[in-house]
Amino acid sequence: MKKFLALSLVLLLSFALISCGGDAPAADKGEEVTTIVDDEEVDKASLKEITVGLVTDIGGIDDKSFNQGTWEGIKYYAKKFELPEGNVAYLQSTSDADYIPNLSQYAEDKKDLIVAPGFLFEEALTKIAADFPEQKILFIDAVVDAPNVYNAVFAEHEGSYLVGVAAALKAKDAGKDTVGFVGGMDFELIQKFEAGFEQGVKAVDPELKILIDYVGDFNNSEKGQTVAAKMYDAGAYVIYHAAGGSGNGVIKEAKDRVQNDEDVWAIGVDKDQYDEGVYADGKSVILTSMVKAVDQAAYNVSKLVAQDKFEGGIHVYDLKANGVNIPAENPNLTEDWVKQINEYREKIMSGEIKVDAVPERVK
Repeated sequence: MKKFLALSLVLLLSFALISCGGDAPAADKGEEVTTIVDDEEVDKASLKEITVGLVTDIGGIDDKSFNQGTWEGIKYYAKKFELPEGNVAYLQSTSDADYIPNLSQYAEDKKDLIVAPGFLFEEALTKIAADFPEQKILFIDAVVDAPNVYNAVFAEHEGSYLVGVAAALKAKDAGKDTVGFVGGMDFELIQKFEAGFEQGVKAVDPELKILIDYVGDFNNSEKGQTVAAKMYDAGAYVIYHAAGGSGNGVIKEAKDRVQNDEDVWAIGVDKDQYDEGVYADGKSVILTSMVKAVDQAAYNVSKLVAQDKFEGGIHVYDLKANGVNIPAENPNLTEDWVKQINEYREKIMSGEIKVDAVPERVK
């Protein structure tokens, strides 16, 4: 069953999160979170007091991208509905061998909801969902066919098309002929980012060259920086990364070069990474970002659990549902470029443009 959810996606804010190896509570009440939109009026007293446990993939909680965005959605729910200190927590995985033990720990603790962001959890969650059939699970980015699993999947190729358009417009304006894509691991999911990006670039200018490379890791910023350096040296003017924590190295390389008077740009992923690219006087190397509403998904499902409305199955967050997009504010894009990007967005939502989820190199 597919359920298309109408979401309100707005600009994500950055949070300073504590990186630790064990179970970490998350009742940070000091910073106001304003990125989640919830139009439903609800009496807090009508909601069950729930516990939520997030297990990160190998990218870590402070990847400034996918895991962090999901965590912020959980934190926002805890803040808005005044959950007691410690009702939401996370466990960090340092390797895939940690997935089953970490998930099992939360299931044995009888958390009301376990959140697993990332397709790398698929095998582990298949086992956990079967071993703990009463355990409610939010799985982001892939599908486990079990009634106790809410699968939130995103149309990354559609959002990536938009940032491909942005990259091409910027490159053409600067008289450049090459852009690049850096992925984390060369899997089907990350290939969706690559596929949409290349189609968006080619829609603007079929003659633009697109360099493609993969880090082979989601949590190696040094290697990500090395890959980016090689790509910039090869002539890439704008690099779009879909590499989790490794993508921080891409952004760092762009910042280092700009501070050495080079003219290069990067495109963020999963959340608005403009702040991560700031190098001086509020200026950022981040041209724009391909934002996924993972925070909204985490918030929504937490609330469904508290309302006894949790339902397993596949729930699709696509461009039409505002599950993917560019940020609400893009200081490094001109008004005309934003207008053109929105025109492509409308064509995708209407079906006039159909974005292929498979990149050319693997067809």
